[in-house]
Order: sequence, then C-alpha cells, then structure tokens
Amino acid sequence: MNSVTLSNSIRFILLLLAQVIICNNINFFGFINPYIYILFIFLFPIRKNRMILLLTSFLLGLLIDIFSDSGGVHAAAAVSLAYIRPILLKSSFGTLYEHQSVKFRNTEPGSLITYLILGTLPHHLILFSLEIFNISSILLILKKTLFSSIFTIILSLIIIILFSRNKK
Repeated sequence: MNSVTLSNSIRFILLLLAQVIICNNINFFGFINPYIYILFIFLFPIRKNRMILLLTSFLLGLLIDIFSDSGGVHAAAAVSLAYIRPILLKSSFGTLYEHQSVKFRNTEPGSLITYLILGTLPHHLILFSLEIFNISSILLILKKTLFSSIFTIILSLIIIILFSRNKK
C-alpha cells in the first residue's frame, strides 16, 4: 500500500468517525447540520481511477447511512457528488485540472472555495430532497440546503486550512 492510498484510507476513516460521532450530533436551530464527510470526495486524488472514487463514495455514504439510520440518502448524494466531480474540478480549476496538476494545498483560495460551493450545494440539495421527499416542502429543502451548505463549507475550509498548513 503506497502513501497516497494509506493517507486516503486514514482520511476515509477519520471523516467517517468525525461525521458519525461529532457532526451527526450537531443540529443548529433544528435544521442546520454539517456534512464534512464529503471532504473525502472533494480531496480524493485526481489521477486515481474514477471508478474507485465512485465505489468508495458509495461505501462512505452507505456507512454514514447505516450509522445515521437514514435509508440510503447519503449514499445517493455521495455517489452523485463523486459523479459530477470532474465537471466541478474543470469549472473551478480550469487548465490546472485539464493538465491533471491540481494540488489542493497549492491552489488559489478562490478556486478552492468555488469548488467547495459548487460541490456542496448539489450534494445537500440531493440529500435533503431524498430525505424529505415531498415537493410541498420545497422551501424547507432549500432552507436546509442553503444553511447546512454554508456551515459545511466553513467547516470544510477550516479543516483544509488546519491540515494542509503542516505540509507547506
């Protein structure tokens, strides 16, 4: 097992545990929850096989669903995020992505924030749409999506800053 695979495995386990033990117990105002496990999908190495990303995203989402008793909504949202990830990378990083040279700790903060926003919003929209699954509750879905996305993006940025500072 090489160092990239090892670091991804550790990231997978730590984000899973942080989500299940800490973040699933955070509930601001009854509807704002952070979902930091999606950082695994965001930070997955670009040069790795896309099928591995889709499978590990499914496994991560499924494990979150098992621990959260949420019936598959996290698995569906995680796989959706993993599937659209190349589009998000190209939209956020442009030629850096086309040349497979994106290093998240060396990118411009604006590009990284754009990447997180473009990924978190659809993930959360899918997640809450499947969780609530009622078109008459569209305002609740949008409210949960917006505020949970803001909280998730802020926490994700803090985590990325804290854990990338050591490697510079």
